[in-house]
Amino acid sequence: MREPGLPLFQPGVERHWVCGAGAVILHLFRCDRVSVTDREGRQACEIAVFTPDGQEDLAALGLDPARESAGINRLLSGADRESRAIAAELRRRNLPARVGRAGLLFAKESAPGETVELVVARECIAIFHAAGGPMAVDAQDAPTDLSVVVHRATATPLIEPPLPEPLADFRHELRVAKCTAQAYEVKAGEYIQVIDVAGRQCSDFVCVDARLLEKGVERGFDMTATRTMTGLLYPGPGLYSKFFSTDLQPLVEVVQDTVGRHDSFGLACTARFYEDQGYPGHPSCSENFNGTLKPYGIQPKRGWPCINFFYNTGLSSQNAIFLEDPWSRPGDYVLLRAMTDLICASSACPDDIDATNAWNPTDIHVRIYPATSDFQRAIAFRMSADSEPRLTRETAFHPRTSALTRNFAEYRGFWLPTRYNNHGAVDEYWAAREAAIVLDLSALRKFEVLGPEAETLLQLACTRNVKRLADLQCVYTALCYETGGMLDDAIVFRLGGDKFRLVCGDEYTGQWLREQAAKRGLRAWVKSSTDQLHNLSVQGPKSRDILKEIVWTAPANPKLEEIGWFHFTIGRIGGYDGAPVIASRTGYTGELGYELFCHPKDALKVWDAVWEAGQPHGLKPLGLEALDMLRIEAGLVFGGYEFNDQVDPFEAGIGFTVAVKGNEAFIGRDAVLRRKEHPQRLLVGLELEGNETAAHGNCVHVGRAQVGVVTSGCRSPILKKNIALCRMDVAYAAIGTEVEVGKLDGQQKRIPATVVRFPFYDPEKIRPRS
Repeated sequence: MREPGLPLFQPGVERHWVCGAGAVILHLFRCDRVSVTDREGRQACEIAVFTPDGQEDLAALGLDPARESAGINRLLSGADRESRAIAAELRRRNLPARVGRAGLLFAKESAPGETVELVVARECIAIFHAAGGPMAVDAQDAPTDLSVVVHRATATPLIEPPLPEPLADFRHELRVAKCTAQAYEVKAGEYIQVIDVAGRQCSDFVCVDARLLEKGVERGFDMTATRTMTGLLYPGPGLYSKFFSTDLQPLVEVVQDTVGRHDSFGLACTARFYEDQGYPGHPSCSENFNGTLKPYGIQPKRGWPCINFFYNTGLSSQNAIFLEDPWSRPGDYVLLRAMTDLICASSACPDDIDATNAWNPTDIHVRIYPATSDFQRAIAFRMSADSEPRLTRETAFHPRTSALTRNFAEYRGFWLPTRYNNHGAVDEYWAAREAAIVLDLSALRKFEVLGPEAETLLQLACTRNVKRLADLQCVYTALCYETGGMLDDAIVFRLGGDKFRLVCGDEYTGQWLREQAAKRGLRAWVKSSTDQLHNLSVQGPKSRDILKEIVWTAPANPKLEEIGWFHFTIGRIGGYDGAPVIASRTGYTGELGYELFCHPKDALKVWDAVWEAGQPHGLKPLGLEALDMLRIEAGLVFGGYEFNDQVDPFEAGIGFTVAVKGNEAFIGRDAVLRRKEHPQRLLVGLELEGNETAAHGNCVHVGRAQVGVVTSGCRSPILKKNIALCRMDVAYAAIGTEVEVGKLDGQQKRIPATVVRFPFYDPEKIRPRS
């Protein structure tokens, strides 16, 4: 059985993750063994070592003082959150704030997964740093992750995993022992962190408005009110993730969540629940709450309305509630902010008769932080089930976009604007069609693919003929599994002979590429560079006029106005000494457009230059809602909608990306061609009658039989029609075929629709080619 969410905490074994350009500080003892692994390859590890009293001691790890510690010192002098945290940790340990000499692991061409083992000669404190500075836009030396595994010489049996480090200085903390509950008071604006200590342990949370309670009025959570106000079944962080009372007043809001799966369907477990299961006298969360809240004069309840943190409930196809093992892992937490003064209580659920707590109740830990704390809204993003979590981060353009809107959505680990104040989706849409827009697409994943066999790797991975790519040219491609189903779509840039950059949607694509290279023994490296390259999309008929004013290129490189469709140039903003950028003639709107890639440190300079140059041309910002209308009209596909691992490129409507004769080696080729010869479904366009839009997942029928499913739909402002993309049975894919889009249960309500040519807008792609 594979349960990646619960790593084995073997006595004396610790695993630490060092993010690219980040560091970790470890206290080591004599005869400990340390394994350092270069996860992606070509990543130097800089190590500084101190005695407990602060003297440098590289010999304790058998390291030579190979170089001055430029990387660690650059990290310590930074102003970002990571730098401040490392500097604070050094101060806490009374260690110097600057390092003299450092040891260095891994050669310039270290292989992905290469490991170096060190033996500790004496007690010391070591800093492990994934060294690397800001990456130039045309370079490929992005700092990437390391992992450090410590095997302790003296293994102390772990009764439970260690708690995560505090998020800040906390005011108070308490431990809720398994099968119990504890009450506590919180003032308005303070933060409550509920931590699942050992993983897979449900914790019910209740609170009562303390100010109203003083007046004799008891107001706690009302989940019907909460779901009505938020329009969501499951809680999640964001601007609207609040929990309300029956008075429709918010009591708490979610600020951070590392799990993403909780419940507010039902009550805290009750004595009646256990009695009906044959366990009279079994402790329950509701009874525990009654006991711990009694001193506050709060009336007892047979069943407490609550937030069931870390509780995994779902709805079956028959609308029945069911439960499974929780998703939470050791150290996972939810961070709340009190919207008013509260009397709170947290439980460590006593349920040991089913999978609620994985059959084994454990402890819950609570920390309370002062209202002056500064916490960013975030949820945890994981590339795969067993990957390290990363909290949602802001793009480098966030200081500018957040000044124009508070409407953001989480997208693959980043906050991106959905719409802008004083504009809205339709206004932003028309700006893209008639003038120009600027769009933050920094959440796209970027990977540097380099090495003598980089071209061979991409020829295997991509359905296009990558060998035909010239320098400063890029191409849109699909990537497939052996089954023919799509892993991702991407644009491949050729920076030079053996130097490529792949821009795609899914972070797992980089891991998959490394796996393919390792399986075939290819000398190719795939290095993650998303954090080193953020990008703006400037789209619309006036985009060229705007950018040619501000993008300077060296004489050897094409000018911006000279680059053709799916080509790019390397330049700078404003002039010879401006911020470096790569400008590509690519986009996701169906209009003439460009994308500007820059390092995050230069992002605001790039935004400001584009914004200023664009104002005379009617430039406006554009969010994800308007982008969806634009790309549907243009017939541009989106992962998880038009394609997934069950859908091949021809079914996804991008069969043109398959080089049938030019690439005889791509992964999944035989399956893709077999499916092409015997198609079952095709992507088609639909025009719907009336004013009701089709939505992703709506069934499509001829008579009673379902013949297709809507993948995306919208109201087209320029066509003044409701349109949709649909994966249709080939028997009904001909233009002019009449079908019906099902609503409700698919039978009671039908919207007549007709199969039409797509792309709906500019089907010959004249505008982006212009």
